[in-house]
Amino acid sequence: MASRFGLSVALTTPFDASGRIAVPLMTAHARACLDAGCSSVTLFGTTGEGASVGTAERPAVIGAMLAAGIAADQLVAGVLVDAAEDAAEQSRQALQRGARNILLAPPSYFKNVGDDGLFGWFAAVFAALGPLARGVLLYNIPSVTTVRLSLDLIGRLRKAYPGVVAGVKDSGGDWAYSEALLKAHGDLIILIGDERHLAPAVRIGGQGAISGMANFAAGELRAIVESGRDDSRVEGFVLELLRHPVIPAVKAMVARQTGDERWLTVRPPLEPVAPPERQQLGAAFDRLFATQAA
Repeated sequence: MASRFGLSVALTTPFDASGRIAVPLMTAHARACLDAGCSSVTLFGTTGEGASVGTAERPAVIGAMLAAGIAADQLVAGVLVDAAEDAAEQSRQALQRGARNILLAPPSYFKNVGDDGLFGWFAAVFAALGPLARGVLLYNIPSVTTVRLSLDLIGRLRKAYPGVVAGVKDSGGDWAYSEALLKAHGDLIILIGDERHLAPAVRIGGQGAISGMANFAAGELRAIVESGRDDSRVEGFVLELLRHPVIPAVKAMVARQTGDERWLTVRPPLEPVAPPERQQLGAAFDRLFATQAA
């Protein structure tokens, strides 16, 4: 069962001792993830601490990816800000360099907003982008934004902006919503962020995933995207990751896999996973992945 979008790694972002992005390490990791089976790289997403990466920092990272030989159409840029002007500028930086998609989260500071307000915010971003606007993946991640993108809102946006809205990334962790999303809007690019739901989504038309776990288990996830077959090892390790702050936990796994402790550094207000928890994660991974799934 081939996928048109495939597996995109929600690339984790390394920082040096002074808190700056370690760009050469980041580009090397992006290349390694592509070589391991990912079809694209998502920069500045949730796993990549995108909400902590400023607008002025991003062009150097995008430029370094392109200079390293990663094709522009293998890049997706996450945009996780509240001001429509900032969202448009961050999107513009990536789209002008030829990025494949923008992963655009709704604003999250104001609570209990309705569909009309959200529609107006997205419309303002698209208007500010003008003719550059294209390839937008609406990002449903209510555990972070407290905003759930309703099926009606997605329908309104795609009808109003048919050349702009390309799809939805669903990281809600609610299979009933994911299933309804695929039934209502399955002709769009529907991507899954919760790896536990990836296989059933692929079986009913999901086009792939943007996955944090792909930072260290790309081969296993690509197999799910291509076949739609369940993998209890992946499902089990997602549960282990959820026992910890997920972003530092993913970095701990990359540090373990690469032997490079620079990956343990996170930007405040996040904190690194403590050594005992890192050991627990590593032991769980070894236990689950010690044997190949049948």
